Amino acid sequence: MPYAVDFGAVSTVGLESSPVTVALAGLRANEARYFKNKYDHTFTVEPANEAQATIDWVSRILEEERGIVIASPPLEATAFQVENIRMAYVFYESGLSINVMYTIDDGGKRAVGFKLSDGMEIPEELSAFKFARQKSKLAGTIRGSYFVIKKEY
Repeated sequence: MPYAVDFGAVSTVGLESSPVTVALAGLRANEARYFKNKYDHTFTVEPANEAQATIDWVSRILEEERGIVIASPPLEATAFQVENIRMAYVFYESGLSINVMYTIDDGGKRAVGFKLSDGMEIPEELSAFKFARQKSKLAGTIRGSYFVIKKEY
């Protein structure tokens, strides 16, 4: 069942098995606030077992573009479109959040973003990436990185 993420009252619903539950919930709420403020879009997530198509799409892009396979199990995912941009998010038990921004128009921006919850280590499969720090009232310190998607998906 889809769950609308509330960034006013941060909830850990669906993320309880993560060792950084509160930080991951803050990271998820931070994304919800961004999409509500920028696009007036309500950010909803589904349990991983109900969002397998989204998880498979994100996993395929990671594997085909960079040979990356995420070791941590996914907890939740979402996919939606704002304006001409297809978005997908997967939140992992380790505290990792991966998003795919895929502009539908040819020649548009297409990228994969990684965000690490406060308190988690950089996963081995992402050790080649440099992570920049960003402060968030909802999520503490977020470390993020990305790469540009080259192929068509």
